[in-house]
Amino acid sequence: MLGENHALFIEFPELQDKIKELKNSDEHFKQMSDRYHHLDHKIRGLECNNIPTDDTHFTQLKLERLQLKDKLYSLLSN
Repeated sequence: MLGENHALFIEFPELQDKIKELKNSDEHFKQMSDRYHHLDHKIRGLECNNIPTDDTHFTQLKLERLQLKDKLYSLLSN
């Protein structure tokens, strides 16, 4: 679905407390979650505003977001 919000709180609602905790206590987690949020915002902006972009660039953004999501989930589940 175009323009869908993939914020961590939406993706992992059962882990909201852990997300908040790690954002406050783990600088590496905070940096990764900030980058994830930035990528999600950028991707949604491109999708919702029909901004022309190269398919390779768009795919690269989505892949980076997915990889970050996997890393963040790994930290959250430990």
